[in-house]
Amino acid sequence: MNSVASHKFSARTQLSVLLLAGTMLATPVMAQQVAPPVVPAPAPEAAPAATTVKSITVVGNQRLEAQTILSYLRLRVGQQYDRSILDQALKDLAATELFKDFQITDNAGALTIQVTENPVINRVILEGNKRLKEDKIRPEIKLAPRQIFTRSKVRADVARIIELYKRQGRFAATVEPKMVSLDQNRVDVVFEINEGPKSKVRQINIIGNEKFSDGDLKDEMATKQSSLMTILSSNTSYDPDRLAYDQQKLKLFYLTNGYADFRTISAVAELTSNKQDFIITYVVEEGERYKFGDIDVKSEIRDFQPEMLKKLLPMKTGDWYDAKQVEDTIESLSETAGLFGYAFADINPEFRRDPETRTMAITFNVAESPRTYVERIDVNGNTLTHDKVVRREFRLNEGDAFNSFGVKRTENRINSLGYFQENLEIERKEGSAPDRIILETNVEEKPTGELSLSAGFSSIENFLLQASIRQRNFRGLGQQLQASVNYSSYSKSIELGFTEPYLFDRNISVGGSIYRRDLNSFNFINNDRRTTFQQVTTGAQINAGVPLTEFMSFFARYSINFDDVTLDKGVYYFGDQCDPLVAGRYLCDAIGNRTTSLLGYTLAYDDRDNRLRPTRGQSLSLSQDFAGLGGSVKYVRTRLSGSKHFNLGSRFILNLSAEGGYIYPFGGRPTPTSDKVRLTDRFFLGEPQMRGFDIRGVGPRVIRYGVDNSDPANPIVVTDGDSDRGQIDDALGGRAYYQGRLELDIPLGTGAKEMGLRPSIFLDVGSVFSVRRPQLTTLANFRETDPNAPGFGLTKSLCRNANTGVTQFATETTATPPGGVPTGTGQYTTCPTDFSRLDPFEERFFGDTWMPRVSIGAGVNWNSPFGPFRIDFAYALRKEEGDDTKRFSFNVGTQF
Repeated sequence: MNSVASHKFSARTQLSVLLLAGTMLATPVMAQQVAPPVVPAPAPEAAPAATTVKSITVVGNQRLEAQTILSYLRLRVGQQYDRSILDQALKDLAATELFKDFQITDNAGALTIQVTENPVINRVILEGNKRLKEDKIRPEIKLAPRQIFTRSKVRADVARIIELYKRQGRFAATVEPKMVSLDQNRVDVVFEINEGPKSKVRQINIIGNEKFSDGDLKDEMATKQSSLMTILSSNTSYDPDRLAYDQQKLKLFYLTNGYADFRTISAVAELTSNKQDFIITYVVEEGERYKFGDIDVKSEIRDFQPEMLKKLLPMKTGDWYDAKQVEDTIESLSETAGLFGYAFADINPEFRRDPETRTMAITFNVAESPRTYVERIDVNGNTLTHDKVVRREFRLNEGDAFNSFGVKRTENRINSLGYFQENLEIERKEGSAPDRIILETNVEEKPTGELSLSAGFSSIENFLLQASIRQRNFRGLGQQLQASVNYSSYSKSIELGFTEPYLFDRNISVGGSIYRRDLNSFNFINNDRRTTFQQVTTGAQINAGVPLTEFMSFFARYSINFDDVTLDKGVYYFGDQCDPLVAGRYLCDAIGNRTTSLLGYTLAYDDRDNRLRPTRGQSLSLSQDFAGLGGSVKYVRTRLSGSKHFNLGSRFILNLSAEGGYIYPFGGRPTPTSDKVRLTDRFFLGEPQMRGFDIRGVGPRVIRYGVDNSDPANPIVVTDGDSDRGQIDDALGGRAYYQGRLELDIPLGTGAKEMGLRPSIFLDVGSVFSVRRPQLTTLANFRETDPNAPGFGLTKSLCRNANTGVTQFATETTATPPGGVPTGTGQYTTCPTDFSRLDPFEERFFGDTWMPRVSIGAGVNWNSPFGPFRIDFAYALRKEEGDDTKRFSFNVGTQF
């Protein structure tokens, strides 16, 4: 039998041979003093003869087909091969990362490939992650169930997880991967995560600054040094990107203050030995401070007159150099060029620095460019909203000359729709020719339907329930459809409405609504709320509007209301008549049914950048409503309002607003006891319009005080509301009012902004006045002055029959001595049968003055998970006698 030589090549064998060869080659050859003996040179070894592959067999494979494994190799049956080709085959198998072990056995051309497959991943498990949730980590992990397990992928995933924690400022985080073997060659991969503490910035050192203190420079940085003062800040953690940003902030700060040669030599962040804190060190070189030298403008555009533009530049020769001012000037010149139709105007500032005089001369070169025309308008990303809804907001059409103002105005109008992402911008792209531009609008639609089911508690209305559904972009056509139901202890309403903003694709808006509103007005007896009158209004309204100019619009409306004002007969009536002794003459005059036919208009000017949350611009409106085209009510009501928003920078927004109104009655004659304008038609002022005062807490009112006659000889009017007889406070409203507000929105960090927190400080001023003085009612106990009458010198209470309303004096409660002569000790307080005693009171009239009421305070809006929330704390700086003040107020579950 002939023996056949067998050679085995494996990954382990090949590596050992290579290491051995490397060791042999690295062994140094020492020089010998004695000449070596002469040995005949051996005959050169013959190169191994190439062998033909007779067969290839794959063994050990479980999931992979043999043909799949062979496809990774370059070996084929009938191919000539040698040792180098077998080595390459081993490398090809290793590159697949599919096998834990593999080897090739050569038996005189019969090759056997023996493999041990890598296991299949059953699950990938994360343990120990608390600060980073799985939905943040898993997208970064490449390992997944049913994939082949490889150690290189595990190492890569470990690096990715650690990098995620570094971005969160946790540089001490560690990840230990573990493999749990299962049956059928499966494994569970477990990443055990030790998140470690968040790495804070312990200290910020600045070296080289002489002109500005460390505190001034640290204030400019986004990164803050960890301390008790910054315990709530999220910027105390180390972030390499923030470190680079801070270097730019430092440079901008110095350049803004004239230090044109400033540079940051180095910025080093050193991690402490415990990997919990960083120490950041900046080395800076401030340089000298420069002033502006000669300022000039050169223009190659025909419409640009350099001398005229030069007069508009904000900087002057001799002013301290300000790089931010230069940047703003370039932007301003570009916008100016855009107004003339030059969309791609190239503004190049030419700087000429003079170190000897420390001046920086600048020439703004406006390069020649063609006038640009709009080639095409593209709208992308709208899946629900029709193209025409967006396109009709454009102030430019295809083929028009480009105008930067028109583009900016278009952006504001689209943002004001509220259908898309905030701060939408229109991209300007070069067209098919140098004088063509493409305006591309990439929108991201957001939900415009609102379904609200909320319950809450209001300091005004106690428990309240609200259900509403509204679609602000109905059918994607910009139409608005809404229905709402509100219920609280003192008000109920239901309303249906529809608005079409573009009738027949023309810029004419039409709309209408039908509604039912039940309002219970109330006052306070001590701290107890008591309903005074109930007003039920059923009505409908139609409206239409047309634009007059880009910023001015005209709106007309007509509404008809059926009102029914009633009082509680069990409290305010005796028999079938309203009792002025209980209700007051002014409430008795308000009851009854009436019909109001109202025709009105509004002339409005509005150039705010966003109607939902404006940051700049102003609005002004004049409204008038005429009642008397039919119906039983006749008056003219006029209102004027205006507001202006100022962007103060750093996201501080200042809002200044004012409004006022007057209602003039006509027809009919006033009675001596009532005003021609009915109580429910007058203006009222208080919470929530004017914070620091209770609802309807400002303006004319009647307060009924109790009279304390515990000492019959000296009755006292109780004005502090502490009497057990109580105190009634009824607001009457007025024909005229005015109100002003100054409010500053304060920006918060990103975290608070994402939570929907928007704090503000404010100052409110206003008044409501001008009403006919009502006839007041006073009920005093009668003091007997007739010496011959029973009860001489004593106070007699008044009694009234509950059925007939007849009044008479009370009888004595104690017996008199024989002869009927009063002793002066008896009290005439006992009423006969079917009669009830009326406690004495006195009504007083307050507040009918134009003098302003003033309040200051702070508040915050919060879009909470359970509905909008508004809380205010206000203090009345100035008030009039009789006004009702209130320092704290909040609303949950209602719009504000």
